Amino acid sequence: MTRTLVFGGARSGKSAHAEKLARESGKEVVYIATAQAGDEEMATRVRHHRAQRPAEWATLEEPLRLGDAILREAQPGRLLLVDCLTLWLTNLMFSSGETYPDVGDIALPELFHSERAHLLYALAEIEDTGCDLILVSNEVGMGIVPYGAISRCFTDEAGRLNQAVAAICDRAVFVAAGLPLHLKGAPC
Repeated sequence: MTRTLVFGGARSGKSAHAEKLARESGKEVVYIATAQAGDEEMATRVRHHRAQRPAEWATLEEPLRLGDAILREAQPGRLLLVDCLTLWLTNLMFSSGETYPDVGDIALPELFHSERAHLLYALAEIEDTGCDLILVSNEVGMGIVPYGAISRCFTDEAGRLNQAVAAICDRAVFVAAGLPLHLKGAPC
């Protein structure tokens, strides 16, 4: 059983690398998608990702209750591929239709805090299930500090989540320009 975090910037090749690892595992794959197609551009992205996945992979769409989905689907001989944590984080941040100020403190909804904690619990809890897990996430903190309180809050929360997930995972792989850099654990 291994838990792997694969992260990188936009269009870095992180999803392609995670999918390659899943294909090469020889295990039954359950793809857990966190995206919601809220507009046509995002719907196009979702269709593109679906078309690239092998037909034999099961797909589960879970925009909010990710910890529950992982606990429910973790079974021996299976690999769960979660794509992606930062879309999931966004879903939680805006789960109650919040409007955030441009400046000042941001009060995130209770669902954000409870589901984040439940995800970290689930990642630790599945250690003995015999199920492998690959989590895809964006690295958003390597550029300029974003404008606007909610954008800064998102960057901070994504960084904190990546750190917490990487601490639990057995492997962490940073992908840039399609090239994996193994930061933690044995190369995969």
